[in-house]
Amino acid sequence: MTGILDQFLLTDKVALVTGGGRGIGAAIALGFADAGADVAIAARTPEQLEQIAAGIRARGRRALMLPADVNDLDGLPSLVERTVAEFGRLDVLVNNAGGTAPRALLETSNRAFEEAFHFNVTTAFALTRAAVPHLLESGSGSVVNISSVMGRIADRGYSAYGTAKAALSHLTRLLAADLAPRVRVNGIAVGSVATSALDTVLTNDDLRTTMERQTPLRRIGDPIEIAATALWLASPAGGFVTGKIMEVDGGLQIPNLALGLPDL
Repeated sequence: MTGILDQFLLTDKVALVTGGGRGIGAAIALGFADAGADVAIAARTPEQLEQIAAGIRARGRRALMLPADVNDLDGLPSLVERTVAEFGRLDVLVNNAGGTAPRALLETSNRAFEEAFHFNVTTAFALTRAAVPHLLESGSGSVVNISSVMGRIADRGYSAYGTAKAALSHLTRLLAADLAPRVRVNGIAVGSVATSALDTVLTNDDLRTTMERQTPLRRIGDPIEIAATALWLASPAGGFVTGKIMEVDGGLQIPNLALGLPDL
């Protein structure tokens, strides 16, 4: 009989993580390597990939760097194909790449709205679809989508990003229904986490203090906390979980930092 901590291992599994060159994606890639997985990481910046790949190898696991822009839908199948060609299988897909800068409603064009949906939703759909045949073969395939608290709560300036993340969260539930019982699909609705996306806040004591004060747990999250949640969802420990969105947001029920956009 194995111990409970063994349920959190990904020994000799293979994971593909998008946006794996920094921030949450990097933390997930390194965390999966700690748990025994070989990891393919996709991102637009080769220098970032090299650094994270070195970290994966330092943990005794194999790494594959995949310089790519996930917005190029035609190139997504090759990310899966190259991963399988290198490692012989694919067990876990993490759709982490995404994001859209906040913008006032009347400054958000139709094109910008559609681009937000494409980057945050369509790319995850397309890459998951390309990965499904291999996830089915693995016998215990898992998909983890990185969504946002802004897909659940409302504030000015997030009409594009929030709508896209809400769609990604529901896409997660729908994919889980389509792929059960052989592939599990779950998501993480992330709150304020200390990554480069929050550089403006992290370097401004007043903004950081305000954000922390308005978060029930009174602090900003760490990327490793998102990685730990992703590991649970991807590993046997989360084997009875599918179609769920885990809210890892410090307890937020309302926005914790207003953009200060005026009334129209």
